[in-house]
Amino acid sequence: MTHNDSDIRDVDIVVGVDGSPACLAALRWALAQARATGKRLHAVCVWELPPSYGWTPVPPSENIAVAAGKMLSESVRQALGPGSFDVDVLESVVCGHPAQVLIDASAHAALLVVGSRGHGGFAGALLGSVSQHCVQHAHCPVVVVRSDR
Repeated sequence: MTHNDSDIRDVDIVVGVDGSPACLAALRWALAQARATGKRLHAVCVWELPPSYGWTPVPPSENIAVAAGKMLSESVRQALGPGSFDVDVLESVVCGHPAQVLIDASAHAALLVVGSRGHGGFAGALLGSVSQHCVQHAHCPVVVVRSDR
């Protein structure tokens, strides 16, 4: 389900989700924090169109958005566990640059939670570019969660 910016004004905890192990750990941490504090959670999946090189066709953006929405819903369902309705979770799929979308969402949040590294970058990185950018520019406190692995 996609929401506009006005929908996130009342959300207390924002978490970035991209399906990576660190982001799934961040989602589980954010859900536990929401349960412990009685706060609401906004799970955000951000996607970008891949750059095209030469005449290579770019897949339709609807397919990317639909796939991102499915991944987000499955991640939230998995993190919540069966029959768990004790946390109010808002899911949003947004087209844009991941760091900027999360920073924008942080302006309306009490807390931003991100994974230490997502699907990009290289294996030796301790902190991914998105999480690093969020730590430096967010409008609220940021928690960076490492992968369970």
